[in-house]
Amino acid sequence: MTPFLRLLAGAAVCALLLPAQDPPKVRWPDVRYEPSTDNMVRAMLKLAKLKKGDVLYDLGSGDGRINIMAAKEFGVRGVGIDIDMERITEARENARKAGVEKLVEFRLGDLFEESVSRASVVTLYLQPWINLKIRPKLLRELKPGSRIVSNLHDMGDWKPDETIENVDNHPIMLWIVPPRDRQPR
Repeated sequence: MTPFLRLLAGAAVCALLLPAQDPPKVRWPDVRYEPSTDNMVRAMLKLAKLKKGDVLYDLGSGDGRINIMAAKEFGVRGVGIDIDMERITEARENARKAGVEKLVEFRLGDLFEESVSRASVVTLYLQPWINLKIRPKLLRELKPGSRIVSNLHDMGDWKPDETIENVDNHPIMLWIVPPRDRQPR
C-alpha cells in the first residue's frame, strides 16, 4: 500500500472508531518510518537513566518498541505519539502481545501539537530539522531536569550532556532540560 493510501485508510479507520466530532487533523508524516534496532532502544533507555516513576514520551513512536521495552524492562509508563494510524494500530497490538498495555498508551497525533508536559523523558528518532523545530516546544513544556534522548540527530547548537558514539553506527545523545533562565535560545 502506498504511503498516501495508508494515510487515507488511517483517516477512514479514525472516522469509524472515534466518536462523532470534528475529524482528526491528518497530514503527511514528516519522516519515513524507520524503526530503531533493539540494541539502539536499549542504549537509548540506558542513557535516559530510566527509573520508577518516570513517564516516557516517544515522539514518532512507530511500532511502539521504545515504550514497550521501557515498560517491560523498567516498569515505566509511556505515551507514544505518531501521525500514522497504521503504526498506532501496530503499536497497540505489540503492547497487548507484550502484556504492557496497562503501562503504555499510543495516540494518533501531531508531535508538534500534542502536549509533552507530563513527560520526564522524551525519546526521538526524527530528522535534524524536526529536532530543531520541536526543540523550543520541549524546552517550554518539559520541567527542568527532564531528559531528552535522540537517536542519530542532534539539537543544533544545544550541545548534549552525554553522547554514546557508536550504537549500530549511530550516535545517541542525551540532553537534560536546564532551568528556564539557562536554556538555549
